[in-house]
This record gives sequence, structure tokens and C-alpha cells, in this order.
Amino acid sequence: QVQLVESGGGLVQAGGSLRLSCAASGRTFSNYIMSWFRQAPGKERECIAMITRTGGATNYADSVKGRFTISRDNANNTVYLQMNSLNPADTAVYYCAAGRFPRVRPDDYDYWGQGTRVTISS
Repeated sequence: QVQLVESGGGLVQAGGSLRLSCAASGRTFSNYIMSWFRQAPGKERECIAMITRTGGATNYADSVKGRFTISRDNANNTVYLQMNSLNPADTAVYYCAAGRFPRVRPDDYDYWGQGTRVTISS
């Protein structure tokens, strides 16, 4: 079992920044690919950022590329999502997830956090 707890969400104005954190406990954090998903009201959950086990490679959805940065600290069992140039379309609940394979479907992930809400005002 891996327990994931997100933090760092909140309300910010358009153009602002937020940094989300996801703290992991349980099984060896470095064994898992970590991803950030988000789900806006009435929309499906989408994978927006992914990082490999060592942090050596990352991948982003086109909607966040160039604005968001995913990183991980395996010594402290934490994954981060730095979000810059936020706009109202980024409003969603953000989830971190741990999986064994570099995939984008939510069903391919084994463990999920409870989510943290991000609201961007115009």
C-alpha cells in the first residue's frame, strides 16, 4: 500500500502560481512512476504531468506544457507540481497518483491521493 496526501491547493488570481505537494508513505516511493491528474467540473480526469522513478524524464499534457513542472524528491518521498501562469481553465481538483507504468489512463494507476482543489479567478 502507498498512501498519498496532496497539499498546496487554493484560490489564486489568473497569472499567479501555486506549488502542489504530494507526500507518500508506505511502500518504496521510488518504485513508482508518479503523475498528476486533474478533474474539472463535468470533465473526465486527465493526466497532466508524469515523472519517471528516478526523475530523469517527465512528460506533460499540451495544455500545461511550458507552464507546469513536475519534480520528485525520493529521499523525502514527495512529488511536486509547480504551476505558473495559471488561468481559469486550470481550475480543477488536482490528484497525485502512483503507478507501475508510464501511462495516462486513470485506471492504470494503483494509488491515489484525496485531491486538492485549485481555483483560478479571472
